[in-house]
Amino acid sequence: MIATNLWFWVGFNAFVLGMLALDLGVFHRKAHVVSPKEAGAWTAVWVTLALLFAAGLWAYAGSEAALTFLTGYVIEEALSVDNIFVIVLIFAYFGVPLKYQHRVLFWGILGALVMRGAFIAVGTLLISRFEWVLYLFGALLVITGARMALKHEESFDAEESTVARLARRVLPLTKRIDGPHFLVRENGRTMATPLLLVLVLVEATDLMFAIDSIPAIFSITRDPFLVYTSNIFAVLGLRSLYFLLAHVVQKFYLLRFGLAVILVFIGLKMLGEHYVHIPIAVSLGVVAGVLALSVVASLLFPRPEKLDLHGPHANPRAGREGDDDSSGPPASGGALDPAAAVGGAPPGAG
Repeated sequence: MIATNLWFWVGFNAFVLGMLALDLGVFHRKAHVVSPKEAGAWTAVWVTLALLFAAGLWAYAGSEAALTFLTGYVIEEALSVDNIFVIVLIFAYFGVPLKYQHRVLFWGILGALVMRGAFIAVGTLLISRFEWVLYLFGALLVITGARMALKHEESFDAEESTVARLARRVLPLTKRIDGPHFLVRENGRTMATPLLLVLVLVEATDLMFAIDSIPAIFSITRDPFLVYTSNIFAVLGLRSLYFLLAHVVQKFYLLRFGLAVILVFIGLKMLGEHYVHIPIAVSLGVVAGVLALSVVASLLFPRPEKLDLHGPHANPRAGREGDDDSSGPPASGGALDPAAAVGGAPPGAG
């Protein structure tokens, strides 16, 4: 375990907050459509920062710590792709304008940082006091991997979403997106816009994925600093990765099988670690190899396009001024008014 003191944690979190402030306060101060070129540049920035951090760990704590961080980081980045797929469906269902998607993701990821930090703290405490929790985590990962391999393609319907139904009961919602605002004043009342409902759904999505991803990191290391930093670096790069991959993510249809294999592998590793020691370099090689194989196989053996997934560059009207209430069609291909999705009417009504 790395001998870290309080200042390591303070310094890292100060770096994270500084980068977030730079992102929203400088580079994305004005709402705009994030192009693939811009998303690619930001993805390169976050990956480079993660690699520099790994190099610093290598110099400070040795190769084992650096490889452990990289393995956790790669696992988190890989699982993020599945997260991106669901976010694409949510944005398409509610027709979120292209230029406001970054704002939703920024605040969504800010909430994800807090939630994941809390999850990691609780997980570390549980493992330190109850060693049997490791076997629970391992079993959870194996079961999750099996379910991921067997599940049908993702879909999203606000009418069937428990989170969306609860949010409608609690939040007074307007019937249309009002610019980049989450809250507006309407007839003397503070009302939530559909953009806030989308934010709630994005947060709920990340919460569900964190239940899988954080135990996966604990299968690699028990060091809370490495668990936390690898997780946070992956989350920070999620926005740019979304804008880079959202319009092509459906092409990697075999990736979920690769992720399933990885989850089962690390779950079994956790369950059998007292009997079989797998070096961290081998774990990193397995994870990277399975990911590369699933991506390459998806590209070499493409399937016929069946889903009409609308990523951030799919609806040209969504990013124009005056179209704040425009909505792209949902993943099913039918037209949907955001008012219908928010107000509880069936799709196509109103």
